[in-house]
Amino acid sequence: MQQISVDEAAGQLASLIDAAVRGEVILITTDDHHVVRLVPVKQVRQPRRPGSARGMIRMTDDFDAPLEDFQEYTV
Repeated sequence: MQQISVDEAAGQLASLIDAAVRGEVILITTDDHHVVRLVPVKQVRQPRRPGSARGMIRMTDDFDAPLEDFQEYTV
């Protein structure tokens, strides 16, 4: 775990990001209080599959029929 002040982190941001991507925990401090933890974003790289939700959605025959609640607004 690496602790670094905000002022020091400003000049070393690229190297701190590299360290975080490698798995190191980076804590950025202000006045000896931890304010930020630098961690990498998990990359989820699953390709989209067309048709993967087939059969999960069902639409009724009258889905576009006017609603009774709104009849007073239709002309």
